[in-house]
Amino acid sequence: MPRDSPSVVLVGRPNVGKSTLFNRMTGSRRAIVAPIAGTTRDALARPVVWRGVAFQLFDTGGLYGESEDPLHELVVAHGRRAIIHADLLVLIVDGREGLIPGDERIARELRETGHPVLLAINKTDDKRSQKSSMEFFQLGFDPVLEISAEHGTGVYELLDEIVEGLRAKGLALKHGTRSEASAESPQPLALSPDKADTETRVAIVGRPNVGKSSLVNRLLREERVLVSDMPGTTRDAIDAPLLWHRRHFRIIDTAGMRRPGRISRGGKVEMVSVALAKEAIADADVVALVIDAQEGAADQDAAIGGEADRAGRGIVVIANKWDLVKRADHTFVQAFDDTLRHGMRFLDYAPILHISALTGERTTRVLETIDKVAAARRMRIPTPALNKFIESVTAANPPVSPGRKHVRIMYAAQIGVAPPSFVFFTNVATTFHFSYQRFLVNQLREHFGFLGTPIRLQVRRRAK
Repeated sequence: MPRDSPSVVLVGRPNVGKSTLFNRMTGSRRAIVAPIAGTTRDALARPVVWRGVAFQLFDTGGLYGESEDPLHELVVAHGRRAIIHADLLVLIVDGREGLIPGDERIARELRETGHPVLLAINKTDDKRSQKSSMEFFQLGFDPVLEISAEHGTGVYELLDEIVEGLRAKGLALKHGTRSEASAESPQPLALSPDKADTETRVAIVGRPNVGKSSLVNRLLREERVLVSDMPGTTRDAIDAPLLWHRRHFRIIDTAGMRRPGRISRGGKVEMVSVALAKEAIADADVVALVIDAQEGAADQDAAIGGEADRAGRGIVVIANKWDLVKRADHTFVQAFDDTLRHGMRFLDYAPILHISALTGERTTRVLETIDKVAAARRMRIPTPALNKFIESVTAANPPVSPGRKHVRIMYAAQIGVAPPSFVFFTNVATTFHFSYQRFLVNQLREHFGFLGTPIRLQVRRRAK
């Protein structure tokens, strides 16, 4: 668990509204909310600042209670680990249902941890909860707060009590200054400008059951996310910070992405999970596309890679489970890579890594390669060096336009990074032939070393 700030953990039975409260308190929509017990599996974590005090808020899967989720026992074990490392606990109960044995069992276990516990009675906006709310006082926790996570009632008071509880433990360290007016709306903790510039967001994506969560745990060196042989184990997009060789990363584990037809048959939870995975791709600096080395690249792998390419993200292709397919013959690796490249020809610029998340084989190269791709994505070429390069390239291979007119590149400039973007001013053309544009991209990549990043080109006719 990250220990750079105090940790506050939301605990409770399945479907009492923990994820709704988590989203409300963090000002985000990171936790999937659905009227299905066991929707949340992993322990989500997001930073929160309230009245100048920063803390990490954790949303856990539902503990105890009835659940048809086949991974429920794993979810409970994962939630207990989060509780052990907590500084303060918030027990969420359902005011509509009243006090039930599951709440009492959780209360006993939380009391045994020795951590301070706040009791939040959720759904108190419902008339049915007015009579049953008094039952929860027999649990013996103080204070007891009545809230409505859905409508925000009582949430600010709960945040106040959390800050007071952290202060009582000497953990409420100030994080900057905020006016009372700004504190009336809970917001996620913003990164400082220095850290925002240096942190690399890495989305781990791929089809179900290719080993994404195993890779995340291997990189973080802890059991941060659930791992199971059952496809679709991960639902929420789980992110965690990582410091490696003085480099700041944020590793984001995403749900497996199936073909659209299968997603629609998977129900609301899977549809939201895949939407969060796509959002993670859009927000990432580098996308690590994990494929199953036993199965090779499938059409869906190419579709996921295409989405990352269109979004302009850096890409690393990771062939996982390499321990199950590797051969002593050195030609096997080349044949494997050639087949993979053939299935994803538009990702010919993406480096391929052969690893085993299970055994740790070559996983040390993953962050090293991601760091290089992130640097290449932000690289800027000086204009004189760029034009000198273009002059030498076009002298040997002059450009042509689709209209077969004689084209001369007058001037070139880099107009952006992340991804690297260039504009070429010509005498007549407003576009290059697609083959020549591909030639220019390959030459730029070979000469300047734009490893693993898409390159964008624009062509403009210079005004007379």
